[in-house]
Amino acid sequence: MNDREVWDLIKAEEQRQRDGLELIPSENYVSRDVLTALGSVFTNKYSEGYPGKRYYGGQDNTDPLEQLAIDRAKQLFGSDHANVQPHSGAPANIAVYQAWLNPGDTVMAMRLDHGGHLTHGHPVTSSAKLYNFVRYGIKDIETGEIDYDEMYKVAKKEKPKIILAGFSGFPRGLDYAKFAEIGNEVGAVLMADMAHIAGLIAGKALPNPFDFGFHIMTSTTHKTLRGPRGGLIMSNGTVSNPLKMPEKTVENLPTLIDREIFPGFQGGPHMHVIAAKAVAFREALAPEFQDYSTQILKNAKQLADELMKRNFKLVTNGTDNHLIQIDMMTSFGIDGRIAQDLYDSIGLTANCNAIPDDPLPPFRPSGLRIGTPALTTRGLKEKDMAIIAEWLAKGAKAINDKKSLVQLKAEVKEFALKFPLPNEIN
Repeated sequence: MNDREVWDLIKAEEQRQRDGLELIPSENYVSRDVLTALGSVFTNKYSEGYPGKRYYGGQDNTDPLEQLAIDRAKQLFGSDHANVQPHSGAPANIAVYQAWLNPGDTVMAMRLDHGGHLTHGHPVTSSAKLYNFVRYGIKDIETGEIDYDEMYKVAKKEKPKIILAGFSGFPRGLDYAKFAEIGNEVGAVLMADMAHIAGLIAGKALPNPFDFGFHIMTSTTHKTLRGPRGGLIMSNGTVSNPLKMPEKTVENLPTLIDREIFPGFQGGPHMHVIAAKAVAFREALAPEFQDYSTQILKNAKQLADELMKRNFKLVTNGTDNHLIQIDMMTSFGIDGRIAQDLYDSIGLTANCNAIPDDPLPPFRPSGLRIGTPALTTRGLKEKDMAIIAEWLAKGAKAINDKKSLVQLKAEVKEFALKFPLPNEIN
């Protein structure tokens, strides 16, 4: 690369990733094959439309490429259709809302302070200005049990057009059968935002919402799915000509969503990203990916146990998925932002996050969110989780001891270098 300034930053970021350990549960490392596809000549091509129905010429290779990605995603998640064009998870969610809802319609989603995502109706988002969001949340903060009785009461009263299962900071599982029972009774479309756990579903480590009658599943393609940064929408129903608007029925959801992505919401798809998605889907279809997904859960449970042994207070006292929420204020009397910066300084990357009913503001919340997908990609196993938990505990106790923090950083680096990145640049 002739641009030395950019190249130096790329190499510096590679060094940062190599020398430390990635604990943010929404981050991961892609394979060399995914990186190669992402940097391919498909970045040069405009392909507005869908396979066989494009508005530009020269689609000899884009059509089979996108169809390959679609077919692999359908096989991976067991859906009738997949739209692989969303640029990320937020546009995927917004496209579904716009495909099915009218302004003022109601969506039921998880409370933001109990683990829901911004796109599930946070007041600062555009969606919250268009649609009416009502909430469900945790009944028991010690166990993480969702209050399904309250969900039912609210659904009966508010008659939501969409009931959304999904989260970005919830360390337990969801009862999809309960969601389906409530949704079917009130006539709601069942939507699952599985951005965080799509890889665990693909790897058969966690249940698939489609097996419980869900109509739509949205996701990012990075995180546990280990692909490029991008979005994905799977749906069940009849796939018809995307150039023609079908009747607005549940059966026609695949085509309604296709039309909302293009021409409704996005322009030309990013074909280089779709190429990388196709590679990632193929990798996720391999038997080894199931082993990887299972290991993520094993590591997360072990890390949670090791943290609790060291007097960390965890939201819901453990985890059933890939992420862990630590109440840093209760644990060590420091907020999540201070903890995030502290752990950054010793090579452990995490992110501050609000906990249920958090008394502190979002930019400086009480919690710290960590997880095991990236650790597992690098090859760490259960036995390594005690080492990480010990560093986290020592770091919190040595917050004002610069000498100890320097020593911890050296220990983290020495350990991390034993586990090469899967995509190091030569």
